Amino acid sequence: MTEEMHHEKARASAWFEDLRDEIVAAFERLEDGLTSGPLADEPAGRFERTETSRTSDDGSDAGGGLMSVMRGGRVFEKVGVNTSTVYGQLGKPAQAAMAARGIPGMEEDPRFWASGISLVAHMRNPHVPAVHMNTRMFWTPHAWWFGGGSDLNPALEYDEDTTHFHDTQRAHLDPHGAQLYPKLKAWADEYFFIPHRNRPRGVGGIFLDDHNTGDWDADFALTQDIGRAFLPAYLPLVEKRRALPWTEADREAQLVHRGVYAEYNLVYDRGTKFGLSTGHDANAVLMSLPPLAKWI
Repeated sequence: MTEEMHHEKARASAWFEDLRDEIVAAFERLEDGLTSGPLADEPAGRFERTETSRTSDDGSDAGGGLMSVMRGGRVFEKVGVNTSTVYGQLGKPAQAAMAARGIPGMEEDPRFWASGISLVAHMRNPHVPAVHMNTRMFWTPHAWWFGGGSDLNPALEYDEDTTHFHDTQRAHLDPHGAQLYPKLKAWADEYFFIPHRNRPRGVGGIFLDDHNTGDWDADFALTQDIGRAFLPAYLPLVEKRRALPWTEADREAQLVHRGVYAEYNLVYDRGTKFGLSTGHDANAVLMSLPPLAKWI
C-alpha cells in the first residue's frame, strides 16, 4: 500500500457519495408515501443540493463537497445528508487534538485528507425520532483510520423502536466479530453523554473512531456495513410513526429535546469542532442544528 493511498481514498470517497444518493432517494420516497395523518395534504419535500468548498490559509483550493438539505417537508422538518472530501494542512490546534488521540507524526508532517458522509434528520411528527449517522475516512502521511456510527434521538421514546434500531446495528456488525456491537454500543453511550445535563443525548446506537487494524480492506468493509445498517434500522420507524396524530404537549417535548441536542452538538461534538477549526463551510458543518428548538 503506497503512502498516498490514492486508490483507497478514491474508493472511500465514491462509497460515501453512493450512500448519500441512496439515502436521499429513500427519504424523498418517504415524503411521497405519506398518504394519511395531519400533514398528508401538504406538499412533499425535496432536497436542495449546494456545492460546498474549503479554502486553505494561503487561499488555495482545499476540497469541498455536496450539501443536500430538505426543509419544511411533511415528514422531515429539516434533514441534511452531506458529503465532503477535504485536504490540506492541519493548524496547530487540530494537530494538538490529533496528537492527544495518539495520532503520530502530526508536528513533522501536518498534511491530511478526510472524506465522509454526515446525516442529521429532525422530523415534523414528534412521534418520529430524530437520527444522526456518519461514516468517514481520515488520512495523514503517518496513519489512516475510519470512524462512524449512528444514534437514535427520540423526543417520545418507544421501547420497540429502540430495540429495532439496535438489533439492526448488531446484525450488520456481527459478521465482523461478535465483540464489535457491545463495544461500539458502549462507546456511543459514552460519546453521546451530556455531562452538564447528566443524561444521554438519545437512546444510543454505535460509535467508532480511530479504527485501523492494519487491514484497510477489512476496515473499509466494516465502515460500509455501518453505513448499510442505517436505512433498514431507521426507515421502518419513520413509516410506522409518520402519520400518528400529536398534541401540543408532544410538540413541546420535541422542541425541548432539540434544545438538548443542539447543546451537545455545539459544546461537545468532535466533528463540529473539527469542521469549524479547519475552515470548512460553516453552513455544512452546522447542518446538524434543528430548525426550531426550545429551552426551559
